[in-house]
Formats: sequence, structure tokens, C-alpha cells
Amino acid sequence: MITIKEMISKKELKQFVQFPFELYKNNPYWVPPIINDELESFNKDINPVFKHAEARFFVAIKNNKIVGRIAAIINFTEINNQNLKKMRFGWFDFIDDIEVSSLLLSKVEEIGKHNQLKFMEGPVGFSNLDKVGVLTAGFDHIGTMVTWYNYPYYQDHFKQMGFTVEKEYLENKFPFKNVVKEPIERVSEILKKRYELTSLNFTKTTDIMPYINKMFDLFNKSYASLPSFVPISDIEIDYFKRKYISFINPDYIKFVVDKNDDMIAFAITMPSFSRALQKAKGKLLPFGIFHLLKAKRESKDAIFYLIGVRPDYQNKGIHALIFLEYQKTFEKLGIVNCIRTPELASNKAIAAVWKNFSPETYKKRCTFRKDI
Repeated sequence: MITIKEMISKKELKQFVQFPFELYKNNPYWVPPIINDELESFNKDINPVFKHAEARFFVAIKNNKIVGRIAAIINFTEINNQNLKKMRFGWFDFIDDIEVSSLLLSKVEEIGKHNQLKFMEGPVGFSNLDKVGVLTAGFDHIGTMVTWYNYPYYQDHFKQMGFTVEKEYLENKFPFKNVVKEPIERVSEILKKRYELTSLNFTKTTDIMPYINKMFDLFNKSYASLPSFVPISDIEIDYFKRKYISFINPDYIKFVVDKNDDMIAFAITMPSFSRALQKAKGKLLPFGIFHLLKAKRESKDAIFYLIGVRPDYQNKGIHALIFLEYQKTFEKLGIVNCIRTPELASNKAIAAVWKNFSPETYKKRCTFRKDI
């Protein structure tokens, strides 16, 4: 018999977070999160997303053992401001048992009906800065700290339960050597003169901080046209600024400003922490932090996390300025591979940005939808 239990206490939520550690034990491609970071993101007193969202966390139990988990999420900004009556679900993991996955999704559907929502979609997080999608191809490649990994049977369960693909995402990579300096340097010089632009590079985190609010404001503007985009609020910006920006190597952040010091483009990349997180095994102490700090200094893989250009400057080649600065930086750091986080397959504009680097699509993922 399988029972569904809501996880509420700190002890229960820790069990919720730890379930994948058992499910993916000895899997060489799964990248574990830091347990305390996951718990903090679920804490209503810490994570400001709960100012306009709510979440409930459930596990499936069989023979006194957790065999599946799911987070049922409602984002009220999405529902009230965009009139999108969507029931979100994420952090969805389960053994290969259709009864387990079905019961967990039925709980999400029940909550959606109670709140008079029209459909459910997942796996997704609270917002567009969270992880997204079920992996459908590329199971033999290591994950990243900003993506979920899953076994191939996940997609089969969704199809058996009548879900359909809602959005498709591609993950691409290319060797750093494909970033050839001469052509982007030439284009960059033309653009700088034509639009009176300046590229900003940083060596200190304190120098970055005055620009972060502008960056997130530009993020909201540049991504607004994408499907299901939910703007990042001011309190969320402050939260992300405190939690993440201070940890990113300043060399990996690039901005472009105009003559009035208004931001017109930004990019955030990170060294890959995948191997370091596997060694840390979900804990910063006593040794996990040293693995992460070593990766921060020495990783030869760069993860392109976010890139945005102000709408009135899009389709003008502004990305060339950013790539030129990364070419200079990554050459000094000895970067070998450039890896991109999931991007919508329908986003032709971003595909055009990367085409000159001959990228390889090495993973695919999607979200699934079902009417309630």
C-alpha cells in the first residue's frame, strides 16, 4: 500500500530534500544540491517568493520508506497579473512505479481544483530563475547545479498518465576555442562607436553590487516576451543578491552600458560546480566548502547562466561585446568548454546569438501539461 504524506516540519522537509540522494545513489551524472540551501528555499520566513506564492510538499511512502516526492506550487503573480490559471509542480522524483507517480500528481491536481485552476505544468520551480524540465535526452552527461537530473522512465510515466509536452528546452555546449577573437573584436569596436557603449569588467564583488538592481530590472524587460515569464520582484532581487552574487567569481559577470551609464546588456556565467557538488554530498561542512572553492578557482568548464539585452538593442549584435570580454577572461582562466543552461527550443533569437560558435545540443528536456 502506498500512502501520501505532507511534509511540514523541518525534519520532514529534510527527508523530502534527501530522498534523491537515495534514488540516485552511485549515479555518476546526478549532481546533488546543498541540503541546507534547499531547506532555505522552502522556508517561508527566508525565501521572499512566498510573499506571492505558496507551496506544499508531499512524499509517497511504501513499506515505511519514501519512494517519491513532489512540490505543489501556486504563483499568485502568474495567476492574478497574467491571468494564467496554472498549478505548478516541481521537485518531482519517484521510483519506477506508475502508482507512485500517479498518486503524487493526483495530489497536485486536487490542490489545483480546490483553487479553481485550469491546468497543471511541471516540473518547474517558483519562478523563471529556478530549475525546469524533465530530462528527455542526454542521460549520460553530468548535470549542472541549475538543472534537475532524472532517469529515462520519468517521461514515460507522464505519457502514460495523459500529460502532453508543453515546452521544450535545449542544452548546448561548445569548445571555448570556437570563440574566435578577431571577428567579434571587429564587430564590437563598430558597435561601441555607433551606440557609444562601454563594456564593464570586475575584479571585486563590491564593485558589482551597485549594478545588480539594474541587471534584474533588465532581466525582467529582456525576458518578458517569453512564454510563462514571471517577473522577479524587488524583494526577490535583494534575496538573490545576498545569496548568490557574492559567491560568483566577479570575472564571470559582464555588463554593457550606454553613455548615460544605463545598462543595455548583461551576462552571468559560473564555473562548473558539478564535480565539486558530487564530492560535497549535499554538505558544506566539514569539507564541501573546500571542494566548491577549488572549483570556483580551477574549473575549466564555464556555465552560461543568464544573458539579456534591452529590447530596443536586440538584433543589433550587442552580444558581441559580451563575448569579446569573455574571450579575454576565459583565455586567462584556461576555460576549455562553454556550457549553456536550458533554453526554450522556440527561442529563435537566442539560437541566432550562439550559431557562430557551432554549438552541440547534448541534452533535451521539457515540461508536461495536463488540464485539471
